[in-house]
Amino acid sequence: MNRVETALVNSPPRRALQRFYETPTLLRLGGMLPTDARVLEVGCGAGYGTELILRRFTAARVDALDLDPAMVTRAKRRLAGYGDRVRLATGDMTDLRTALGAENDSYDAVFDFAIVHHVPDWRAALGEIVRVLKPGGRFYFDEVTAAALSTRGYRWLFDHPTEDRFTAQDFVAELERQGLQVGTRWRTRIRGHYLLGVAQRPGGGTAPP
Repeated sequence: MNRVETALVNSPPRRALQRFYETPTLLRLGGMLPTDARVLEVGCGAGYGTELILRRFTAARVDALDLDPAMVTRAKRRLAGYGDRVRLATGDMTDLRTALGAENDSYDAVFDFAIVHHVPDWRAALGEIVRVLKPGGRFYFDEVTAAALSTRGYRWLFDHPTEDRFTAQDFVAELERQGLQVGTRWRTRIRGHYLLGVAQRPGGGTAPP
């Protein structure tokens, strides 16, 4: 993520969009979490999304991961008041064992606030998410698609992988290929440029609304 995008994702407009549109949409699609839920956030940045997971989705504990040590430091400052409800780590989301010691079936939910499109091997990233979800666990995702990344603004201002980008349909199809259930619990906006949805691993628990 270059300096322009780092500034954008930490800007008041981006935070307002995350708080007032993306979070309510994900809540409608996936519902609240159990009060004892253990949650993982991939690509936590400065911790704003982590705080929303704790407050709006009522997670009991959140493990939050980012590849950028500077962002993890900022997140630690923001989330200091949550004590041992938050564990922060620097690492690669395609190897959650190394980054967090995450074993199979570890989390009740995983959150992705627009980070998977930065990962060159995005299928491997989704595979790790599937691996660490408990049966019945939910994956809440908010993503930027190939349609947006091909626009002039994204090409000029930001740095993203140029090969094997995904459309909304590609992303949903890959989740289902890897064993998660999505069904109709996904939405696109701005001509398919952005994707929001919730997938669930089959097994224990109840399906999202």
